[in-house]
Amino acid sequence: VSLLVIGASIVQAVVGMGFGLLAAPLLMLIEPAYVPGPTVLIGMVSSGLGGWRERQHIVWPEVAVAAFGRLTGIVVALILLAFIATTGQFRLTFGLLVLLAVILTACGWKIRHSQLSLLGMGWLSGCMGTISAVGAPPLALIYHDRPRLQARPTLAAFFAIGCAMSAFGLAITGWLGLRELVLAISVLPAMAVGTWVGRKWSGQSNQRYRLALLALAGIASIILIAQGIDQLVRT
Repeated sequence: VSLLVIGASIVQAVVGMGFGLLAAPLLMLIEPAYVPGPTVLIGMVSSGLGGWRERQHIVWPEVAVAAFGRLTGIVVALILLAFIATTGQFRLTFGLLVLLAVILTACGWKIRHSQLSLLGMGWLSGCMGTISAVGAPPLALIYHDRPRLQARPTLAAFFAIGCAMSAFGLAITGWLGLRELVLAISVLPAMAVGTWVGRKWSGQSNQRYRLALLALAGIASIILIAQGIDQLVRT
């Protein structure tokens, strides 16, 4: 788990996003207790560190609009979680959302940056991020062509605030408690190491790493979908 968190934190520090896409599906396979609550908390801290480092370049009005959209998405996600009664249902839902995130990341779609698109993709990020801890891909579609100097810290700030809102929602609905908090704290040293290494490598990202990230997340999502279907059939 610690090695996985180190790798995901390196990705987050280099590109400003990607922690959840790498960590969440693999943690779900290795140790499901880390998802979604602890992963959301770790993502909040990781994003917060990235945003604070480049805070002078954050476009706060854009963060506010996207965060409002995420808030509405969180409400929808919590309603959906209330209807998930079995492990099989959660694995299937989780796997489908991660697969959607992989598709959105890989497809190369571009959405025009506007107030409406920020609201809409913020909403989708809230739905996906609260259930699966993978909320970055929808916003990436908007910031694909934005200046990196502004896009990276703005996205980091949004994810830090968005993860905090998701964590609060998960806490009041019983999906995040003291046990999940302890699990998150236990891997903070690994996150710190990964963030430090990622900052040293910042600017050296390679397309091959992106393909490896998508391949790992895609394979993990398919396995989770298959496990979820199998458990539902058995019950």
